[in-house]
Amino acid sequence: MGLGSVGNYLLDYLLSSKDEEKEIFVVGRRKEKMITDVNIIRVSSMIRGQNRTEVKIIEGVDFNNIDSMVECICNCQPDIIVNSSRAYTGIKYGSISWKNVRAYGIWAPLAIKYIKNIMEAYEKAKSHAIVIHTSYSDVVIPWLKSAGKIYPDFGSGNINHLIPRIKFAVAEKYKINDIWNIDVTYATSHFHDVVISKEGQTEGIEQLIDVIYEGKKLYLDKKELFLNCKIEMPVDAKRNMMNASSNFQIIEGILFAVRNGEKIKLHCPGVFGEIGGYPIIIDGTEDKICSYLDDKIFSIEEMRKKNQESIYLDGIEKIVDGTLFYTDELIKKVKDRFKVSLAKKVEFGEIEEMAQFLIKEIIEKNK
Repeated sequence: MGLGSVGNYLLDYLLSSKDEEKEIFVVGRRKEKMITDVNIIRVSSMIRGQNRTEVKIIEGVDFNNIDSMVECICNCQPDIIVNSSRAYTGIKYGSISWKNVRAYGIWAPLAIKYIKNIMEAYEKAKSHAIVIHTSYSDVVIPWLKSAGKIYPDFGSGNINHLIPRIKFAVAEKYKINDIWNIDVTYATSHFHDVVISKEGQTEGIEQLIDVIYEGKKLYLDKKELFLNCKIEMPVDAKRNMMNASSNFQIIEGILFAVRNGEKIKLHCPGVFGEIGGYPIIIDGTEDKICSYLDDKIFSIEEMRKKNQESIYLDGIEKIVDGTLFYTDELIKKVKDRFKVSLAKKVEFGEIEEMAQFLIKEIIEKNK
């Protein structure tokens, strides 16, 4: 749902798997854009000898219109739904917030704007699909859950983007060639994905991380490790290759577990409505596939506490009974940098109003 840069990359990756059993519905409003985007991906995939998956375009679906999404879900009967739509396209919100307030949490009302509508449509359509949400799931999924709403099963990106960086750093230090066999277990939120990726440091917050190779625990200098996780990246839409890859990994992980009756470990933000990012297991070894937090290394309470410390630095104090509370520090920074008074709390019923406020008063004045 939504064929922006994340959706385009994801469609390309899905076609690259040569999976004849997949059927993909591309859902959005603008028929002409979807047709041209889908065509270039299908042709490119066919040139590479990979395109064995049927792709269908579902046009005229407005993510602000619940009824149009209910009709779409009922007609498509999906097994998996991926939301890759954005409330305000053409700009990375973080390009505005990081250099000014060093926090992403301000954008939570924008990140939840469409997925709350999609989940309402999902419930009305009586769907049983697995739902993956792409934007700021660390906070968005818990916000939905705290409001008593149906919420996505998985979030993509964020913590997931740090795992390869960690593996690269470990492989370099220990001269490991089979990097894919490095096993990382990690729990942290969006803030530390950003600050470690950009600056190679943790703002003094001790990180919950465990690394195993060939059955042996590696004892790492964490300061050195995270410094080596600072890898230069583009700041434009090409960054969405990572988020699309995260979506792809979840989809392929689910299919692998179902088809092969095996377990697979992933790292996901917002999973099960938990604030922050966690290691999870998708388990296909029993008759019914299931997923759960991986607490073999760290307890669930340890991981929750560490994620709360991390997400606070992202400007989110707490989420209670459907109400999101910004930190006092973020409110002050927004006032100083943007000359805008940010409300302390955003109730669930105020999401639309707050999203429009952020667009008008901050994004459009600072893009």
